Amino acid sequence: MKKAIFPPNAAKPIAPYSPAVEAGGFVFLSGQIALDPATGELRQGSIAEETRQVMENIGTLLRAAGLDHGHLVKMTIFLSDMEHYAAVNDVYASYFSDGPPAREAVAVKGLPRDVNVEISGIAIRT
Repeated sequence: MKKAIFPPNAAKPIAPYSPAVEAGGFVFLSGQIALDPATGELRQGSIAEETRQVMENIGTLLRAAGLDHGHLVKMTIFLSDMEHYAAVNDVYASYFSDGPPAREAVAVKGLPRDVNVEISGIAIRT
């Protein structure tokens, strides 16, 4: 059995998908970009600001499932350019105080709305 998670205070999806789905004790998070949930507009600015908004959007989805960043076990970071790697890592690391999740970070040819970073994840209910 699966349950779609659509928190009213989350950034609205830009295509036909669920922002998060719970199934089998896991919560699967769709890729999040730097959409401001209040305005639906992209968070413009530095790669650090963009990454922070992405991680906050992930936090909103996790809280809607009764979880937090500490429940994440796997993440994937998509970057528009590997030159952003260090700055994204600095922000990303600040969300994990005890053992960050497994992950990969890859550069891709393009991302939705020409953003610089998109992050997806899997959390476990423990």
